[in-house]
Formats: sequence, C-alpha cells, structure tokens
Amino acid sequence: MIYEIRHLTSYAYARPVPFARCILRVLPREGDGQHVVASELSVTPRSVERHDGICFFGNRTTTLTIAKPHRELRIETRSRVEVNRAAAPFPALTRNWEEVTALAQGAQSLAPDSPAQYIYPSRLVPTVDEITAYAQESFQARRPVFEAARELMGRVRRDFTYDPEATEVSTPIREAFAQRHGVCQDFAHIMIAGLRGLGLPAAYVSGYLRTIPPPGQPRLEGADATHAWVMVWCGPETGWIGLDPTNDLIVGDDHIITATGRDYADVSPLDGVLVGPGSQKLDVKVDVIPVS
Repeated sequence: MIYEIRHLTSYAYARPVPFARCILRVLPREGDGQHVVASELSVTPRSVERHDGICFFGNRTTTLTIAKPHRELRIETRSRVEVNRAAAPFPALTRNWEEVTALAQGAQSLAPDSPAQYIYPSRLVPTVDEITAYAQESFQARRPVFEAARELMGRVRRDFTYDPEATEVSTPIREAFAQRHGVCQDFAHIMIAGLRGLGLPAAYVSGYLRTIPPPGQPRLEGADATHAWVMVWCGPETGWIGLDPTNDLIVGDDHIITATGRDYADVSPLDGVLVGPGSQKLDVKVDVIPVS
C-alpha cells in the first residue's frame, strides 16, 4: 500500500516570539516494513540554521534555529510512503514469555533495536505495581508471549475509554490507569509499563493510522490524526511485533511509522525552547490518503 501523507502543525502565540530553537521528529522513518518514497518539510518562518540527522533510535530529526520574531510557527510535511509488512506469526507458536524475558535480560547487544534498550523503566513509563499486576493476568505460566500480549492488548481496549478530554500529554500513567480514561498515548504507555513490569521488552511507536469511512460515505479531509501504539519483542526468531491497544489491532499496512523510542519523550514531534511571554494555541491537521 502506498500513502500520501500531509501533516500540518501550527502554533499561534499571544505575543511575538523573538527566538526559538527546536528539534522536530515529523518525517516518516525508513524500515520496519515501510519505504519512504519521498518526503519534504517546510517551516514558516524560515530558520537561520537547519540540521537534518538520525537519532540513536533511527528516527529522522531536524534541528532548527529561528531568530525572526513571529506570532505563528507553521510546520508542514508532505510524504509518500510505501508500506508492506509481513504477516504476524500464529500467536500460539511463539516462545513462552518466561523464555523471552530471560533472553532479553541476557542480551549482549546495545544496538537501537536490541531488547536491552526497552526492558527498564523510562522517563514517562515507570514501574507501577498495579499496572504490572493488571498485565500479569494475561501472562499465565509458560504461555506463548505473543498470545499473552495480544490478550493484554484486547483487555486494554475493552477496559479503557477513549476520551481526549480526560488526560494531557503530561498526565502520569498512574492517573490514566486509575481513571481508565485517556488517549492512544496513555494506552500505549500503560501497556508498555505492564510488559516491562514482567521483564518483557516493549517500545513506543508514533505515526499515523489510515481511517476508513463508513460504507457509502466520503473520506473526510483532515479526519486522520497522529497515533501511538506498542511494539513487543517476542524472541530472536520472531523479533518485534506491533500491537495497537487503542483499537485492538495487530499492526499491519494501515499503520505508518514516524518514530520509535522508549516512550513519548523519545518521539515527541517537537521539542525545544522559545523565548517570549504569553500563551500559545496548537492546531494539528493530518491527511493519510491511500493511492494504491
């Protein structure tokens, strides 16, 4: 499947901002079953410095310095991405989760995709005993790891309510877990915390999910949004498998990856510092259009 993706982010400031320096992670990444055919990034106002690179986790980054006073920052990406992922294995045929835990803890590699990078608590995903206990219900003794993880994903989908008003980016996962309300970021963090609490490697993924309108209705422009899901390591033979707890889906060709990391802090679309008082208003529009 080939997709055309347009992602527009705009910040409106109450007062002029004389200086800003930021790191963007908004361009889709290569690999993980997808190929970036073309991509471009435009920023208004123009930056006086721009450096493009790849971070430790393999995500594309753009560092900008903007020295012109401005009351609006506009970031737009246009990309064409081809997605062709292999089918997931039969869940019951994967290694049992205790074996996977032992293999992850004994991993010798410190490469970006090594399970050793994703088994410990991270900045936004601490160890929470209640979440570990919640995950443990799906991980009976010697149960196949993918089978158990898939059940956990389904439980998150059933037990939690998608509610954009319930949480913010900074809401701790303890709070989101306790109220059983949140958004895809919260559900991914909660599932990751549960898996890591059991010693299983789990990564955070940001990107896009193609939306399919109801039969007979046209697709709405701007109806798509950025999305987040989980990748769990299922042993050296199987590797990493994507799981989407917000929708109870095994990740396939409808998911397009922008960035991966230990949690949202590693993949945030925009980090940085700006100089200037006053409030700001954020607006995001995303279109994911299948072209074949």
